Amino acid sequence: MSALPTNMTRRRFAQLIAAGGASVACAGVLSACGGNGADGSPSANDAGVKNQVIVAMNMNSEPAAGFDPFVSWGCGEHVHEPLIQSTLITTDANLEFVNDLATEYYCADDGMTWYFTIRDDAKFTDGEPLSASDVAFTINGIIESEAAEADLSMVEKAVATDDTHVEITMTKPYNALLYTLAVVGIVPEHAHGEDYGANPIGSGRYMLEQWDRGQQVILKANPDYYGEAPKMERVVVVFMEEDAALAAVRAGQVDIAYTSATYSDQTSEGYELFACETVDSRGISLPSIAAGQTKADGANEYPAGNDVTCDLTVRRAINYGVDRQAMIDNVLNGYGTPAYSVCDSSPWGSPDMKVETDVEAAKKLLDEAGWALGEDGIRSKDGVRAAFDMYYASDDSVRQALAAEFADQMKELGIEVSIKGASWDDIYPHEFATPILWGWGSNAPTELYELTYSKGWGNYACYDNAEIDSYLDEALAVPYIEDSYELFQKAQWDGTQGVAPQGAATWVWLANVDHLYFKRTGLEVAEQKPHPHGHGWSLVNNVDRWSWA
Repeated sequence: MSALPTNMTRRRFAQLIAAGGASVACAGVLSACGGNGADGSPSANDAGVKNQVIVAMNMNSEPAAGFDPFVSWGCGEHVHEPLIQSTLITTDANLEFVNDLATEYYCADDGMTWYFTIRDDAKFTDGEPLSASDVAFTINGIIESEAAEADLSMVEKAVATDDTHVEITMTKPYNALLYTLAVVGIVPEHAHGEDYGANPIGSGRYMLEQWDRGQQVILKANPDYYGEAPKMERVVVVFMEEDAALAAVRAGQVDIAYTSATYSDQTSEGYELFACETVDSRGISLPSIAAGQTKADGANEYPAGNDVTCDLTVRRAINYGVDRQAMIDNVLNGYGTPAYSVCDSSPWGSPDMKVETDVEAAKKLLDEAGWALGEDGIRSKDGVRAAFDMYYASDDSVRQALAAEFADQMKELGIEVSIKGASWDDIYPHEFATPILWGWGSNAPTELYELTYSKGWGNYACYDNAEIDSYLDEALAVPYIEDSYELFQKAQWDGTQGVAPQGAATWVWLANVDHLYFKRTGLEVAEQKPHPHGHGWSLVNNVDRWSWA
């Protein structure tokens, strides 16, 4: 099939984008079948293409290395179901584990070995049967791959004991392995090589029909899939900047397109705003140690500590004094929920993280701790002014607006926040010394672990508490994941200590940002599980169950 329909030239598409009022550097290429819209352009909603959907995703959603789980497909920072490949297990809308290739599994009492039984009716799209050896090959290949973004560092090796049984030996107990296995696509041992990312062979719901780099991906239903046949037989994903996606909606060229709260008040005939709940949290790290120290991040050694936020009273006052709902109303146009942690709605989230806005209580805390107001309205204590810089990603207009709103709110407390937009390359050297507005959130407890654990890669607050570490280690070590929830909750607040606002207050969380899309009327999107951080492939986790009314 050609990259562009015969009646849709690149010049015509550029004209449509311009007509939508967008200024774009690179317009995505739409590939569609069927009839024409009113202006002569293809319309995915015409009769004859009810088995197809066109989805606009942001440019960062395109997998640079292709569709290879040995690199980043389905895993890494933005996790999603790999679609082209099957997984051992998956998760449902309630984040409960559901079998896929596995028919059963269990963990040894010591947590050091996992046992999986594999179904015997799955085959790859080249006709070869999928067996336990392919599962072992995939897991071991990811362990050995320097480019792999799936974290299997806690796995020693995987061994196929016969065609339908796999044993995974651990280097340490780690029940969160299940969350990773839920997005690791199983590849064929006989057909995996350097070009696999561009020519993937899998056993999943879809096959790769076409990939035009920088433009679009087309998936078609796998006719030999062992599960229920996809209702949506063809999925076209176009990669676009946000303004181009909006223009494509106005031109009727896509069926569903990502957008942000900035554009949520826009309307287009035949479309409606579709909001998905998320665990995509915006929060600010608050360094908890005094300035003058350093902390390593890989091979880099960065300055650590902040002479204002190292004061526990300041961190607690910030948590009590911020008005999260005002941020949601003023910045997100109401499309979000107040955030109190990186895992509010998850089973491992703690209700003790929630704090009600109380500006007067925050001021009283600062008064009693000796942070006196100066003539300019900014507090100081022992010669230290209650003023600090705060960084945000300059290419994110929502974060910029959240940062500005936060700075305005802190003025009422007598705290001066100077916001600084920068690239991530420029932000990272400040990660341990300066408050930073981050975006986090996943459908696994691993981020809570890493943002809280003393040696976690995300411990930007430089928090170090051996007892809290022990809760976190024990949580990951129990054989049954349900038994970990209370331990993760204790790491947040055990009644006397933890990272909660009444405890160490190492972060101030602001909002869980709804993921917003312009959806064509009549497109029935199946129930979504909470979207993790990242506005991309998580939307189409269950695209096989979508349909047209």
